[in-house]
Amino acid sequence: MQSLKNHFLLAMPHMDESHFAGSLVYLCDHDDNGSMGVIANRPLDITLDALFEQLELGGGQSLHRSAPVYYGGPMHKDRGFILHHGKSDDWDSSVQVTDELALTTSMDMLQALANNEGPERFIVCLGCSGWDVGQLEDEIKDNAWLIVEGEPSVLFETPPAERLGAAAGILGVDLNLMTPDAGHA
Repeated sequence: MQSLKNHFLLAMPHMDESHFAGSLVYLCDHDDNGSMGVIANRPLDITLDALFEQLELGGGQSLHRSAPVYYGGPMHKDRGFILHHGKSDDWDSSVQVTDELALTTSMDMLQALANNEGPERFIVCLGCSGWDVGQLEDEIKDNAWLIVEGEPSVLFETPPAERLGAAAGILGVDLNLMTPDAGHA
């Protein structure tokens, strides 16, 4: 099995499942135990300022206070997942995804962001997306997802509403021109 870690999953236009319709998922892990990622294009109606306040994280006026918090997926919706540039060694409860990107689930990262410390490029998500062994592969066979290698510029430099289209553009695909009807050749 080839790992899809560090790949985007682009929801195909016919996917109407509410958790993933119109979603761009960044896969942080994909191995013999299953798959895990975060939806990277669905900001919630909450900013980091509100999250800092709710968690009682002070420390001054963070430059990141107006940054959106994202819906990361239907699993563990009460937990924060921070996809960011940098090394996992710098944070508690962190794993390295690529040489450049890590995923952190610890409060020390949020406290650092509240104090204008930590990485400059990050996405804070509530919840994550996960698949059991073979489940994602079955969905791919059923044409639910288009796959493309992950690109940090899509995650961190592209506005959320444009990320799905930008990821499709890596393949030269315009999702607006695709039919919502799925099929098999």
